[in-house]
Amino acid sequence: MREISAAELLEGQSRPEGGSPCIIDIRDEEEYRRGSLPGARNIPAGRFEEDYESCCEELKGYSPVWLLCHTGSGSRALAQRLCLSGLDAGVIEGGWRSYLVRQLEALSSEESPEALTEKRLRAEKSLIKKYRKEIWSQFTKAVRDYQLIQEGDRVACCISGGKDSFLLAKLLQELQKHGPVSFDLIFLTMNPGYNEENWRMIRHNAELLGIPLTVFETQVFDAVAVIEKNPCYLCARMRRGYLYNNARLLGCNKIALGHHYDDVIETILMGMLYAGKIETMLPKLHSQHFEGMELIRPLYLVRESAVKAWRDYNGLHFIQCACRFTENTASYGAQKESKRAEVKKLIARLAEKEPVIEANIFRSVENINLRTVMAWWKDGKSYSFLDDYDLQGTVSD
Repeated sequence: MREISAAELLEGQSRPEGGSPCIIDIRDEEEYRRGSLPGARNIPAGRFEEDYESCCEELKGYSPVWLLCHTGSGSRALAQRLCLSGLDAGVIEGGWRSYLVRQLEALSSEESPEALTEKRLRAEKSLIKKYRKEIWSQFTKAVRDYQLIQEGDRVACCISGGKDSFLLAKLLQELQKHGPVSFDLIFLTMNPGYNEENWRMIRHNAELLGIPLTVFETQVFDAVAVIEKNPCYLCARMRRGYLYNNARLLGCNKIALGHHYDDVIETILMGMLYAGKIETMLPKLHSQHFEGMELIRPLYLVRESAVKAWRDYNGLHFIQCACRFTENTASYGAQKESKRAEVKKLIARLAEKEPVIEANIFRSVENINLRTVMAWWKDGKSYSFLDDYDLQGTVSD
C-alpha cells in the first residue's frame, strides 16, 4: 500500500505510465461538500461498509486509487482491503486536515491586512445582521433569561478550537462592546496535547477572528489515551478542572463553555438510554470543587445548524474534537462511533418524521410532574412517590 502527500498528488507525481488515477474522498457527504481535493469524488466510508463489492466495481480501471479521509489514518484499513481485492490503492498522508491547514496558511500569507480585517468584520456583522434571529437573539435570550452574566463579572471564555467555542468568543466580544452590563473577558485556551496541525488551525482562526488567546498546556490527551472505558467522560472532567483552576488564577469567577441546544437534547436522551436517569445539561451551575466559580453556557438556545450556517457563510474552517479516541475511532472510515454520535443520528432520524421531537426533548426536563415520577434525588437525598402516597387522598388515575 502506497502513501503520498496531497502536494505530490496534485503536482501529478503519482501518475504511473498508462495509469488513470483517481481521488476518493471517504468522508461524510456534508464534509465533502464543504471542501475536498480538486477532482476528488465522494464515496463515504459507510457505502463501502454497506456495499463493498459495488464500490470495488466502480473503482475498476483506475490506478492508483488514492483515498482521502480527515486525518490520513481512517483510510488505511480500507486501502489495505482494496489492495487485497486486486485494486491499486493508497492513502493521502495527513488527509484533508493537513491539506486544509496548509492552504489556509498560504492564503493568509498572500492576503493583505485589510483583506483579513474585512473577513473578521464580515463574521462579526453577520452575527448581528444575517443571523440575528437564529444566533444573536437566542444568545442574548439565554444570557438574560438564565442570568448568566452580571455587572462586574470576569468571564473566561474557553476556546477548544471548534466552531462552537469560536462562535461563543465572537458573541461575548460583541456583548462586551454593546451589552447592558460591564464585564471583563479572557479567552482561555488549553492545549491538552493537540497534534501540530490542529494547534496551527486554532492559532490561525484566533488571529483571523481577532481573538487574543491566553494559553496554557497540559497532557490530558496522554493521560486518557490508555483508558478503554468511557475516555470521553474522564477527558471532559480533567479538562474542566484545569480550566476552572487556570481561570481562577486569572481572577475570573466564571468559565463559559460552547455547549449548544443540540448538546442539551442529546445529553437528555443519552442519560435515559445509557445511564437510566433523567437529567439535563443546565445553562449554569456552581462548581463543587472550586469555591466561588461558576460555569455558564451562553449558547444554550442556539441550534447547531445555525452555528454551521454562520461558519459556512463566512468560509471558516475549525478543528473537530481532536482527541486520539475521536480521530482513531469516531472519525471517517472507522467502525466504531461515540454514543453521542449515535444519539445525534437517532434524533435526526426521528426529527425527519416529527420535527417537534427536538423541542419536546428539550421541554421534557422543564415539565416534570413529580406526582408521576417514581423516585428522584436532590442534594444527595433520595425521595420516592411512596413518601407521601397515603397523604394524597383520592386522585384520578
